[in-house]
Amino acid sequence: MSEKKLQTSGLGRPKDPAKRQAILNAAQTLFLRNGYEGTSMDAIAGEAGVSKLTVYSHFNDKETLYGASIRYVCEMQMPQLLFDHSAELNIRRRLHRIGDAFCTLINSRESLALHRLLVSMAGQDMKLAQLFYEAGPQRICDGMVQVLQRAQAAGEMQVADPLSAARHFFCLLKGDHNFRLLIGYDQALSAADRQQHVDEVVEIFLRIYAPPPA
Repeated sequence: MSEKKLQTSGLGRPKDPAKRQAILNAAQTLFLRNGYEGTSMDAIAGEAGVSKLTVYSHFNDKETLYGASIRYVCEMQMPQLLFDHSAELNIRRRLHRIGDAFCTLINSRESLALHRLLVSMAGQDMKLAQLFYEAGPQRICDGMVQVLQRAQAAGEMQVADPLSAARHFFCLLKGDHNFRLLIGYDQALSAADRQQHVDEVVEIFLRIYAPPPA
C-alpha cells in the first residue's frame, strides 16, 4: 500500500487518545535518538506498537508528527493554562511561575537533546527549523506576550513592546547556565538554585518594566 493511501484510508475513523500518546512518545524518543532524517514512520509505528496506518490516521506526515512531538514536549512543562490570567496571583508571582516552568523546560534532558540536534542540522533544512521554532519558542513567546498585554492593561507593568519584552525575559532566564549545559560543561541546577535564578530575573525584569510611581 502506498504512503498516499495510508495517509487517506484512515480518515473518518475515531482516534484513540492512548495510541496518539504512544505515537508521540515514540516519535520523541526516535527523533532525539536518530535525528529527523534517520527516523522513519515505520520505525515510529514499531516503537509505538501500532500499525503504520494508525500513525498516518493521527498525523498526516512526518513533518506534522515532528511538530506535534515538539509541542508535546513544551506543553508538558509549559501548558497553555500557565499563561492564562489568574486573578489571585500578582504579576511578580505570575512571572515567577512562568519563569520556573521555562527554566525547567529548557534545561531538561529532552530539550537539551533537541536543541543539540537542531544546531547540528543548522542550515540543512529550513523547514524543520521553522517547525521547531513555531511549535516551541514562538508558542511560548506568544503566550508571554498575552500575559504582558494583560499586565499592561491592568496597570501592573509598562510595556511599550510586549514581544521584545517577552524575548528579553526568556533570554535572561536562559542566561549562561543553559549554554554551559548545551555544551556539556555544567550540571543541572538544584531546585533551590533554580528558584534563586528565577527570583533574580523577575526582579530585574520588573525594575525595567514596572510602571512609574503614582
